[in-house]
This record gives sequence, C-alpha cells and structure tokens, in this order.
Amino acid sequence: MTRRIGFCCQWFHHDRTLKKKQLEEIERPMNTRSTTVRWLNEHKDEAEAKLDFVFKHNIDGIKNLILKVSTLPKSRRMCRISSPILPVATQADWRYYWDKPEIINYCEKHFAEAGDLARKHDVKVSFHPGQFTVLASDTPDIVDRSIDEFEYHVNMARWMGFGKSFQDGCKINVHISGRQGPAGIIKAIPRLSPEARNLLTIENDEMGWGLESSLELEKHCALVLDIHHHWVRTGEYIQANDDRVKRIIDSWRGVRPTMHYSYSRDEWLTPAYPNAEDMHKGFHNMETLLSKGCKKQKLRAHSEMLPNRAVNEWALSFLPNLDIQVEAKMKNQAAEQLHSQAEELGLV
Repeated sequence: MTRRIGFCCQWFHHDRTLKKKQLEEIERPMNTRSTTVRWLNEHKDEAEAKLDFVFKHNIDGIKNLILKVSTLPKSRRMCRISSPILPVATQADWRYYWDKPEIINYCEKHFAEAGDLARKHDVKVSFHPGQFTVLASDTPDIVDRSIDEFEYHVNMARWMGFGKSFQDGCKINVHISGRQGPAGIIKAIPRLSPEARNLLTIENDEMGWGLESSLELEKHCALVLDIHHHWVRTGEYIQANDDRVKRIIDSWRGVRPTMHYSYSRDEWLTPAYPNAEDMHKGFHNMETLLSKGCKKQKLRAHSEMLPNRAVNEWALSFLPNLDIQVEAKMKNQAAEQLHSQAEELGLV
C-alpha cells in the first residue's frame, strides 16, 4: 500500500522569485476564485454571472489540481480540495441558484470528471469544512446549519463518485467543536446522509476537545490524528507505537488512515530562543516555552515550511502506518520538503 505525503487546497509554484503576475498565471488554473455575499447582494444584476464564472473556474481548478498532482510520484498524490468551490451554496437567499436543473447537471457532470481523474491517477482527496461546522453545538439551529454545511461538502464528494462505501478515497474532516463534545457528534451522526457517514472523520483539537475525546468516537467514524494539535494541547510528542495511535488506525477499519502535521511559526517560538539559530535544532519543551513567554493559542498557528528536521523525523515515524497531510502554509512546497526528508530516510 502506497505511503503518501500530501498538502492542502492550493498549489504554489516552486520559483517564488517570479513576479506576482507570472505566479498568478501559473497558479490560478489550479486554485480557487471567490466572491462574497455582500458583493452579490450589492450587484444583483451581475450576481448570477459572477457565480457562474467563479464556480465553473473552481471545478476546472479541481480537475487541474488533480492532474498536476498526478504528475508527482505516487507517494505525493494526496491533496485537500478547498471548501468554497460553490460560493454561497448554503446561503438561503442563494439556494434558488444552486437548485436550478442546469446548474445541478453541470455540477454532476464536471465533478464526476474530477472524481474519475482522481481514481484514474490514484490521487487521494479530501475536504475540511471550516470552523463554523459545529456538529456538537448545544444550539439546535447551529447544528442544523452545520449539517447543511457538512452535506454541502458531501454533495461535492458524491458527485465525484465517493461515499458509496466506508472511506472510499475521500475523507471529509471536522473537529468535534461544540459544548456537547463527543456525545453531540454521536447525536448528529444519524442525521447525516449514508454518504456523509461513510466519509466523516473527526480530528483532535489543540484547544478544545483533544485526543482522548476523539477516541470516544472510535466506533462511530474514522479518526484523524493531528500530532501538532496534540503537542500544543498537552506538550506530548506522542509516539507512533502508542496504543492510542493503534486505536486511531483501527477506527479506519482496514483503510489506510490519514494524519495531519504542521509546526509552529517562528514569531511565536521567538520568546524562548534569543538565538534564532537554536530555534529548530530539536524538540521543544512546552513548559519551557510557556515559562519564556510563548502562548499556546499562538503556538497552534501553522508555519510556512517545516524547518525542524528532528520534529519532521518524529512526524515521519508515523508514515509506515498513516499517510501525512501537511498543513503548513506553503502547501505543496512544504509537503515536498517533508517528502524529501522521507526519501533520505528510506521511508518512501
């Protein structure tokens, strides 16, 4: 089974010395465009044309991104698809647009083409609904809207041909969030469509519901281990042979799992490292960082790249059993950096 290291949502060209316009010309076909409710409401006469242009560009962007990833080694063929592919699709005032038969037919056809490309080229894909998807909220209206948002992502995956069986090539990942915690997720799951239940994954938080809470859901859905979140929350560099990791792997029911990896930004580590050259030379002690003035809520922010080879090697120790989705800000470039280290270590 192929070991994979992937990235999230955007493609960045390797030569960052190019002018901004040159980079945009190279990157734009693979990356999303957007619009806002405010703009659409203020430009009613142009709104539908804008939506038409943006969403068709974005679906083409999924296909172009998959094709780009398909040119990489098999061990790098994994990417997350951006959420706002279909702008304002869950907004009540704009639902009429997305319910038009011609729009649905277009989506069905072109998302299916994207899914076919992913399967043809063995590209593992995923979605990650945003922070306002709070399935465990104690406010019923928020749960209702969160289910709508989750099912919006499921629709895209369904059109791509995923969700027919458990974790069949596309995960849709959320945090527990919400005051009800794991119990709230368990209550929400029966309200999800069959495809949604097949694709749902739950990730441990860095500030809210941690790994122990996620493990309460191991019999209900696949779990995603985020080792950076766990380190921020507990200060622990959890080990790949930990029994908790085995339970996460088992939650995938024989499908190869995906985990998340990122690293703290330099500016939030700086208080503990007067000499910047020492910042990325080894493991960080959380107690020491906090005593030197670092803040947990800042340490959770993702770095641009992955500069700490020791911490990278720790992350790569999970690779024999879990694929690694890199959440660093430089996207594919950071994933390539980690992949190169994996090659040096003989792991891919």
